[in-house]
Amino acid sequence: MHSSEAASQPVAHPPETLEGWYALHQIFSVLPGETPPRVEATQALASDEEDGWTRVVRLIGSRSDYLVMHFRSSLDGIGEAQARLAAQPVMRQLRLDYSFVSVTEAGLYHVTAKLAREAVERGGSVGDEIYTKALAERAAAERESAHVRRRLYPPVPEGMPYVSFYPMSKRREPGQNWYTLSLDERSRLMYAHGLTGRRYAGRVVQVISGAIGLDAWEWGVTLFARDPLDFKRLVTEMRFDEASAKYAEFGDFYVGKLV
Repeated sequence: MHSSEAASQPVAHPPETLEGWYALHQIFSVLPGETPPRVEATQALASDEEDGWTRVVRLIGSRSDYLVMHFRSSLDGIGEAQARLAAQPVMRQLRLDYSFVSVTEAGLYHVTAKLAREAVERGGSVGDEIYTKALAERAAAERESAHVRRRLYPPVPEGMPYVSFYPMSKRREPGQNWYTLSLDERSRLMYAHGLTGRRYAGRVVQVISGAIGLDAWEWGVTLFARDPLDFKRLVTEMRFDEASAKYAEFGDFYVGKLV
């Protein structure tokens, strides 16, 4: 690309993101020699708070036995939920196998890419006063929309007892580096990826949480469904989206049913 062409293109930079509740996913196994806790004991671990909730999932087909999900308004709130859980008598029967800290996130790829293009067209730059003011206004409007608020402050979905959780990251390999793509290109790929997810509206509820700077993986995905086969169908379709096929890496999947 010639230097004049490069100057006309918005440089690679992160999209604006909106954050909501912090999240902690904890994976436990029953200790050797211990009997699995009674259902009543695990049910008692669930709670509904003014600023979040905790739920327990009995894992099926996993090396581990339970997934405990906490959502709270602050990282300190997550710490308090973690401490309260650790103090419960039933926890003496369990061993922590894995934990994942993140925060619910809505990525404003389209908005950020549009404002970046407009900045270049008027001879300005990303981050200048006009760009910053417009981005703040658009982000505030997005945050107040019902759709985005459900993503940032997710209720426990009714009638969807099956849960799937997995961490993921974007590739940074030569020739497959997500972070060197232009924002326009990432916006295009994420828009197509989102269309796949929207085909499962009413069948699968998806909670995306960002973990960059908080955990080894970059995002966590928590899915709720009435029919667990919809997890397989949705993830299979998404694997064929370019955003996943070229640029996604996945951790272990944990699947089970709400206690």
